This record gives sequence, C-alpha cells and structure tokens, in this order.
Amino acid sequence: MKHSAATRAGLAVALLLPLVAAALAAGLATGAGELSLRAALNGQEPDATVLFRLRVPRVLLAAEVGAALSVAGVALQALLRNPLADPFVFGLSGGAAVGTAIVVAASGTAVGAAAFSAASFVGLLPAQLAAVAGALTAALFVFALGRSRGQLEPTRALLVGVVFNSFASAIVLSMESILQPDQTQAVLLWLSGTLGYEAMPLLAGAGIALLVPALVLIALAGRLNLLALGDEGAAALGVDVSRTRLLAFFAASAAVGIAVAFTGLVGFVGLVVPHAVRLVVGPDHRVVLPASALGGAAFLVLADALARVLFRGLGAEPPVGAVTAIIGAPLFVMLLRSRR
Repeated sequence: MKHSAATRAGLAVALLLPLVAAALAAGLATGAGELSLRAALNGQEPDATVLFRLRVPRVLLAAEVGAALSVAGVALQALLRNPLADPFVFGLSGGAAVGTAIVVAASGTAVGAAAFSAASFVGLLPAQLAAVAGALTAALFVFALGRSRGQLEPTRALLVGVVFNSFASAIVLSMESILQPDQTQAVLLWLSGTLGYEAMPLLAGAGIALLVPALVLIALAGRLNLLALGDEGAAALGVDVSRTRLLAFFAASAAVGIAVAFTGLVGFVGLVVPHAVRLVVGPDHRVVLPASALGGAAFLVLADALARVLFRGLGAEPPVGAVTAIIGAPLFVMLLRSRR
C-alpha cells in the first residue's frame, strides 16, 4: 500500500527527531571540561555560564547551519540533475570568501574602523553581512552567465561556478599577501569552517532568516520532482521551468550565504546528507527536503561534538570544516558504492 507524500514526510520526520535530540544532547554534554547539568540548571557557576552561553548557542548554530546546507544541497542537486552538486560548487563559497576577506582587509583602515563601529552600534556584524553579500553576488554572476536562450542551463551554470570559485580563491590568496598576520589568521580560520558562540538574539534572527528559503524550497518540492523528468517533460506537465529554477536557485543561494556567514566554509554536509537520506526515503523531494534538514542538523552537531572531543587528546580544537571533510569524504565513497 502506497502512502501519500505528506504521510511519508511525517514518518521520516518522526524517525529523525530522536536522532536530532540525541545529537543535541551529545553536543551539550561534550566539551573541553566537565559539566554538571543539574548544577547548570540550578544556576550554579561556572556550569550555568558554560551551558547557556557557550554550549547551547554553539549547538543551536550547528543545527541551523547543518539544516540549511543540507536543504540547499538537495535543491541544487535537483536543479542540476547531478547528484555530485554541492552548495559550494556554484561559486557561493568563493563569493562569501571574497566578501569576508575584503571586510577583514578594510578593518585596518580608518574608513573600515568607522564602518565597523557603526555596524556594531546597530547590532550588525560586517564580516557576516559581507559573506552574505558575496555569496548572493556570486549567485547572480553564475545565474547570469549560466543562462542559455533565456533559461538556466545546468551544465553551463556548474562550469561557471567552478571557474568562479577558482577565480575567487586567487583573489583571496592575493589579498592574504597584503594582510597583517592576525588578519590572515582570521581569514584562514574562517575558510576552514568554525562554529562560534553567537548571542541568542542573533541566533534567533539567523534561524528565521534560514527558515524563509527552506520553506520556499519545500513549497517547490513537487515541481523539483517534475524537473527530474527534464525541462520539456516538466513544462508539458504545467511547470514554469524558468521561474521554478530562479526561485529554487536563489533560495538555495540565500540559505548557503547566511550559513557560511556564521561558520565559514563547512563542506560535505550538503553533499553527504542528501545522499544518505535518499537511500532511506527515496527520491521524492517532498520527503527528502524535510528529512535532509533534520539529518543535516544532526550531522553537523555530532561533527562539532567530535571536534571538541578531539580537543582533549590534541590540546587544540580542529575546525569543524576539517572534521566534516574527514568524515564526509569516506562516507560519501561508501554511499556511492552502496548505490551500485
């Protein structure tokens, strides 16, 4: 007996929620030092500060970013009809990196210092805003050059994204040669992918900002299914192919831009998680999108917990982007072999 997409999506969410809860619990319980949950909940210091000002914000940020990257990965793979598409292949990471590098370089000038002060006064973070602006600028660039005969051509857009990423990497490397050592270290740390300790109001705003493109993509899930039939087949079934591609492309770009603004370049989440989810729930995007959001949240929270565990043995915490790459690369190879 076949169940409706809503039923299957609800079942997938119900099965994944315990995994997300377990991942959140692991993230809250893991750290460089010991933590008494009872003491923290009773307001005893330093446990309360460690839990509510360090671990809770970091775990929530990891969950938000992991969900956003996974949903964006699903959408971009559907648009390209290419399972190897990744949120950063489109040049989005390159654009964000250039934006961040420019802001870091400008911070040493009088104009840059004044802009930083003004932005801080109104509660904005210039580096994060520059990363979002850079990612969206890259998306516009790829969309403009990736079009052929008025429509976004998947292969063309993919090639433009790869070339733009290489171009952006060259710009960032050139800028690093003129930066101060501390500025260079800040850019390299951001490029490696790191999770910080953001204030709760900022996390709430980021969650709302990421929810909007995610809801747009979920609303387009049925049309993304039809795009798998090809542009002509989807158009014959009543899908406005150009509009669907435009909305999905920029919704995914916005999600990636906001995510990388907070964590830098965290790879493999948008590649591995959608593959793993499709093996379990099938190819229906009405099910894959919400399931990937939960799976991505759990994956990045657990990867960050592992990074903090490694701190105890290494004496230094590796960037979460390095951990996701170490886990994601062999896991992706295993997923590819299982599809044969």
